[in-house]
Amino acid sequence: MIRIGILGDIGSGKSYVAKSFGYPVFNADEEVAKLYKKEKKIFNKLKKIFPNYIVSFPINKKEITSTILANKNNLQKIIRIVHFEVRKKLNIFLNKNKEKKIVILDIPLLLENKINKKNDILIFVHANKTDIIKRLKRRINFNLKLFRKFKKIQLSLDYKKRKSKFIIKNNFTRKSVKKDIKSILRKII
Repeated sequence: MIRIGILGDIGSGKSYVAKSFGYPVFNADEEVAKLYKKEKKIFNKLKKIFPNYIVSFPINKKEITSTILANKNNLQKIIRIVHFEVRKKLNIFLNKNKEKKIVILDIPLLLENKINKKNDILIFVHANKTDIIKRLKRRINFNLKLFRKFKKIQLSLDYKKRKSKFIIKNNFTRKSVKKDIKSILRKII
């Protein structure tokens, strides 16, 4: 099985690119959202550490945001709890898809949390900064302070680009992304 890891900036279109490959995708953000909605165990752990912020189940995204913004160490505490469960979900996904030719890993902290393997093919999604900011501001729950907190815990984009075998230029048109994906698939299959 070929594992493709998608890297890039927040809002660069990583999830769109991941889905465009046409192979099974593990989307860590979706898995985290499911954990907040369905896993009482996660709620209990977070409520124990953050009783003033995490009060309702399913966990409300606003509660998570308030928790993160309240203290600079809170984000790391949440990550430690949640990412342990996300790794379990990733292993289930990989076992379920072990016969597939390719799987796509859409995991924002793939390198930061050392989830990638030596033989993974890393692809960097490059997008214009102004396009990214425009897209992010259109998101319903966009919060600039939260955005900055997440940027601080991420490795630099230059480092991610250097680690990548391929770069997809995302100008947010389907045609250009599909063309780049086709070219990459021809080279790796």
